[in-house]
Amino acid sequence: MLGCVIHGQGDLRVEELPVPEPGPGQALVAVRYGGVCGSDLHYWRHGGVGDFRLREPMLLGHEVVGTVVAYGDGASGPRVGTAVAVHPATPCDTCPECADGRRQVCRDTRYLGSAARFPHVQGAFADRVTVPAGQLRPLPAGLALRRAALAEPLSVALHAVRRAGEVAGRHVLVTGAGPIGCLVVAAVRAAGAARVTVTDLLPTALEYARIAGADTVVRADDPGDTGWPSEVDAAVEASGVAAGLDTCLRLVRRGGVVVQLGMLPPGRSPFAGNLVVSREIELRGAFRFDAEFDAALELLAAEPSFDGLVSAVLPVREAESAFALAADRGRSCKVLLDFGG
Repeated sequence: MLGCVIHGQGDLRVEELPVPEPGPGQALVAVRYGGVCGSDLHYWRHGGVGDFRLREPMLLGHEVVGTVVAYGDGASGPRVGTAVAVHPATPCDTCPECADGRRQVCRDTRYLGSAARFPHVQGAFADRVTVPAGQLRPLPAGLALRRAALAEPLSVALHAVRRAGEVAGRHVLVTGAGPIGCLVVAAVRAAGAARVTVTDLLPTALEYARIAGADTVVRADDPGDTGWPSEVDAAVEASGVAAGLDTCLRLVRRGGVVVQLGMLPPGRSPFAGNLVVSREIELRGAFRFDAEFDAALELLAAEPSFDGLVSAVLPVREAESAFALAADRGRSCKVLLDFGG
């Protein structure tokens, strides 16, 4: 079978790998689609994500959907042949964070395709993968596998919006119109926001933001753009750059909430800390997700418009081309790999 393995910065290989056998408690899944995530691109382009650096070859991928093939000893779940999405996280369920109901920041979690721990947790960009059976989620009726491949990044967006607090009837700013930023727009809309403004540097990205439901889009490098709001109630920073965080802090109202969702570069990042103090702004982080995965599947089943955020689907043998396209935000939003089931 074929798999996408990252060996180091710029060294992505499509390799022949042995077909795995499900162990006790595991399920074997035939992967159909895998979404190329920003973290996958960081491993490819930079050899790491934030402070998580590659130390050994790693199978990439954590946004995958497919069908159940078999179960190992003692495992059960959706019947063989069922279309499923794979929740990529396996929290420990014993640490203080898990006990406090914050499994998304579990200190000992295992996350598919992550170099956060060593040995790394191998990912799911392969024809067949084994995962804990409890990570399988059958797709809601009517939800096709192609759209279901957006479940993981949409879950990230839903968690960020929940971290923002009550947004119904309010004006929300989103900085960064990449795939996650666009899905934040859709999540904010689903949560009842009255108005959504999105900033980005690229016209193509802003057009995808409109598809996702943005009311106003603004060129981040154009201070004279008439779409700039004077003030917003809440902001989600999804660009992963310090300038985006600065914009959020300067535009959110006094007492408002800013959620930092984009992963900033490793090391220290400057920010307008005095504004946090003088305006009593609440600056909150948002990392991954937990139960939002199930909510994401339901929302995807109800909203066909999400299809418009999938820019391209390429076969796994063209993985490097798919990664290059996904990295070119002037030409794409979400790019999927097709493993053929």
